[in-house]
Amino acid sequence: MKRVEIAAYGAPETVASCIEAPDVGAPSAGEIVFDVLAFPINPADLSFCRGNYRMAPHLPATPGAECVGRIAAVGAGVGDLRPGDLVVNMQRENWTQRRRIRAEDAIPLPAGLDLAQAAMLRINPATALLLLEDHVAVKSGDWVIQDVANSAVGRHLIVLAKARGIRTINVVRRDDVVAELMALGADVVLVDGPDLPERARDAAGGAPIRLGIDAVSGSACRRIADSLAEGGVAVNYGAMSGQDPEISRTALTRGLTLTGFNLSRGLAKRTTAEVRALYADLAVQVRDGVLNATVEATYPIEEIKAALVHAQRGGRDGKVLVTPNGKL
Repeated sequence: MKRVEIAAYGAPETVASCIEAPDVGAPSAGEIVFDVLAFPINPADLSFCRGNYRMAPHLPATPGAECVGRIAAVGAGVGDLRPGDLVVNMQRENWTQRRRIRAEDAIPLPAGLDLAQAAMLRINPATALLLLEDHVAVKSGDWVIQDVANSAVGRHLIVLAKARGIRTINVVRRDDVVAELMALGADVVLVDGPDLPERARDAAGGAPIRLGIDAVSGSACRRIADSLAEGGVAVNYGAMSGQDPEISRTALTRGLTLTGFNLSRGLAKRTTAEVRALYADLAVQVRDGVLNATVEATYPIEEIKAALVHAQRGGRDGKVLVTPNGKL
């Protein structure tokens, strides 16, 4: 079978190669084997290849934070999954044609899901949901501000917040995406700049903004925090700038909190049943078109280098997907 492997850390398109690897074999008791139908290239995957992600396994290693697969075989004692079922794998190393995992690490998906959308289900929709739920008890009518609002997480957060009556101020770097985000349900879209805190507070009409969400770090995080009301919480979940997050002394004296988020830690606070219920609900929203992520291009696994180059282009209008076992 084919698998993507990195033997060193560096530029993703340089260090990643599609190699021939031994088949995973038959599932043991409590395991399943599934064919990987599609996987997206996420910023975390690019950081993994560069060696600046929070995980740095021994090399050679296979990247891949998420995928969607179809079960090919189940081992003894697996009662709730069967061949033909679609699943999301909660473990990594998914840039491959076939995986063998513990059945408990597989999240079954309902029928009728678009496979490309299913491939992007595990990380971005769940991240958007937990960013809204786990830090401030926001309720209908409250204001939330986020940067990188044009990202997949940002777009999902707009939709999820709108359904709860939560109002969003969405910060972007270019004004050509304003209309798209407003159509999704954004209440306010602002282009980032030094005076962002003042413009954000004006946009909220003086109402307190209690939750700020940042994926840029550096001074962008500072601007998000400075937009918040006294006692607010700024949550950082990314570092597109490559810098550490900043917060001003003024924000600290106003009782603001800066905290970090990653999805694994958020899910670890929940029971297995709660995690499955969370994904079941998100899957239904994806199936019904409530949540949707744009796909810009798909590549076969043999063209992983070209796919990685594409995934790093600025101004993309969607995710880059890879289909290891042929077209979807």
